[in-house]
Amino acid sequence: MTETARPQPMAGVKVLDIATFLAAPFAGTILGDFGATVLKIEHPAMGDPMRAFGTPTECGDTLAWLSEARNKQCMTLDLRHPEGAALFRRLVAQSDVLLENFRPGTLEKWGLSPDSLREINPKLVVLRVSAYGQTGPKRGLPGFARVAHGFGGLSYLAGEADGPPVVPGSTSLADYLSGIWGAVGVLMALRVAERTGRGQDVDIGLYESVFRLLDETAPAYARNGTVRERMGADVPTVVPHGHWQTKEGRWVAIACTSDKIFARLAHGMGRPELAAPDRYATTKQRIAGRAEVNGIVADWAATMTMEELGAACDAAEVPWGPINSIADIFADPHIAERGNLLRILDERAGELVLPAPVPRLTETPATLRHAGRGRGADTDAVLGEWLGLALRDIAALRGNGVI
Repeated sequence: MTETARPQPMAGVKVLDIATFLAAPFAGTILGDFGATVLKIEHPAMGDPMRAFGTPTECGDTLAWLSEARNKQCMTLDLRHPEGAALFRRLVAQSDVLLENFRPGTLEKWGLSPDSLREINPKLVVLRVSAYGQTGPKRGLPGFARVAHGFGGLSYLAGEADGPPVVPGSTSLADYLSGIWGAVGVLMALRVAERTGRGQDVDIGLYESVFRLLDETAPAYARNGTVRERMGADVPTVVPHGHWQTKEGRWVAIACTSDKIFARLAHGMGRPELAAPDRYATTKQRIAGRAEVNGIVADWAATMTMEELGAACDAAEVPWGPINSIADIFADPHIAERGNLLRILDERAGELVLPAPVPRLTETPATLRHAGRGRGADTDAVLGEWLGLALRDIAALRGNGVI
């Protein structure tokens, strides 16, 4: 995916990213993929800890940094230094969006509160991501995705019924989701700013990003006192709807979300009698007989290779799919044809394969212009082009530890 002559959706929007790790910065990654100018600002001495998080490479930055900090310019600036704060305010005056994920009150302590920054730039939109949000009794507490998964109720639902709660996938789900919600919030706030001339804060607690995804758990508890428990690969409302192992040891997912689909599966398995009115024709009947229904599907899957099972499900129009490892994903022709994996040549790290941007816009697609850059790689250019500083002034700032 290369540069395109067509203007991108976010072209002309300037984003300052002073956040660290993943949650708020991922919002910047999304905006940058679609053409925003994203300026990553790091402390001169420490930098973003994300550079050291994940698999190291010969360039000194990890694969996680190279992937998730893509399409961003990188400069160093000490926001706690008076000169650094002054330069930051000048950057704010030219920008549309600020991304931060410090503990609530940190920017205020530095004299850089969103309200004070909007005195410089009234239309400024500020994304504020923190563990628990900007309000509430837990507002000042630290937290990462693992804690958010637990507090937001997601980890409680993940795992086997007789086992402990587990991580819902070994990835920082709450961070990525907060970045997605954050990007959506920024877009809405920018729309309001265009209409009213006033910016606003976009406030996200990490736990909220996962809690919002727990479908009907909240209304079911409020109305009926229902506490959903761990069910492994099962779900409470439909059966069969889970994971099964094939003859050669591969795992597949089969999703029967309606009586009609179960009838198709029964025919596909050569067991049409299972969908008879006196057996398992209805969801209610299948839930009552969950163990037997799941056992029947498990026994059938165990006699089939994944290819055979897939062919039977496809012929019966039953939704199914392989449970892929990353190696399986790299080998899948559908992934290849969709272009979900992009190869780029990075000047520091060599050839990289990175996940393609989402979503896919047909007329103004995203671009992958470069991987995450080195710390301070664009400091001089930004200070010169954005703020008009001379080389001698930049050298003095560097000598004083401001940049």
